[in-house]
Amino acid sequence: MMSSPSHSHGRFSTTRWSVVMHVATAPDGDARTALAELVQRYWYPVYAYARRSGHTPKIAEEIARSFLGLLVEDFRGGTELQSHGHFRRFLLDRLDKFLGGDWRETVDAQEGADLVPPTDLEPRYGRDNADTASPSAAYERSFALEVISRALKRLRSEAGRAAHLPMFSALEPFLARDPSPAQYEQIAGQLSSRPLALIVALKRLRQRLRELVGEELADTVTSPEELAAEQSALHSILRRTPQ
Repeated sequence: MMSSPSHSHGRFSTTRWSVVMHVATAPDGDARTALAELVQRYWYPVYAYARRSGHTPKIAEEIARSFLGLLVEDFRGGTELQSHGHFRRFLLDRLDKFLGGDWRETVDAQEGADLVPPTDLEPRYGRDNADTASPSAAYERSFALEVISRALKRLRSEAGRAAHLPMFSALEPFLARDPSPAQYEQIAGQLSSRPLALIVALKRLRQRLRELVGEELADTVTSPEELAAEQSALHSILRRTPQ
């Protein structure tokens, strides 16, 4: 059943990005928490941008830490945002400006020293972005892949809570492509299941993954229209070749 327009728009009034966008009228603590959570989610695209700009892994990590730390500090001081629409573009615009200025002073000042980076930034960069055409292309691809990665982690967690983790692990490689009939037979034998049951399970997993990707993206926009645009943008980004 479709949601009414008012209900649909009401859903977006409390997304993390909408809270940050309306920081002037939101409680400071809510805005800081919302921004900090978004910042911690999107280390990877910021790191990928810095790496594709030619910086070493260590320097790229420090650039990401300082840049994200500055965002948090901006909102601790009550900074109000201009209307940027969605978080992906806002973050890239701010990153362009940061690296276009004298960012070395900020890195030397240890801005964001309390932020803890993910441990897999460089392996992911080497796998996903070593051949991307530009820093902005690396950022866009990494942002899209981060959304997918977060949705996959949530899907795996749900499967674990439902005691379906073995089936999820077996079917995860086929969330983006169809298994052959022989592969269905092989997995069915491993799980003591029927191929038809696996076909149904894979269909449901794909549907739930789409829902979770939508939920992750919804936290970076402020309206249903922006969400639809971001979903389209994500698909377009992932269809591009990295060269």
